[in-house]
Amino acid sequence: MSNSVSLQPIAEDVYTSPQLSPEAMASAAEAGFKAVLNNRPDFEGGSDQPTSEAIGAAAQAAGLQYAYLPVQGGYQSPEEIAQCAALLKTLPRPLLMFCRSGARSTRLYQQAISLED
Repeated sequence: MSNSVSLQPIAEDVYTSPQLSPEAMASAAEAGFKAVLNNRPDFEGGSDQPTSEAIGAAAQAAGLQYAYLPVQGGYQSPEEIAQCAALLKTLPRPLLMFCRSGARSTRLYQQAISLED
């Protein structure tokens, strides 16, 4: 991926990133990712933020599986955590999760995998 995208490994085959653009989907596929999970609600950052629909279309065009699980930054409900756990079991790896900064996706991932314990 481009040097402008900050990827953070959080598991052997799961990475997080700050907000991604539709244009970044081709780079994600070229980098070897198989799926993208968007955790940022549409328009959270204002009208300039790309929508899930635009990112999803670009992901599919690049050959990636795409899932949208928008969650708030300060709190993820038990239902959202369970939805993430289910997605983690079905989405192909390597997986790229993103939100505004990457922190919310990291927290969501950690809570979701703790359900397996």
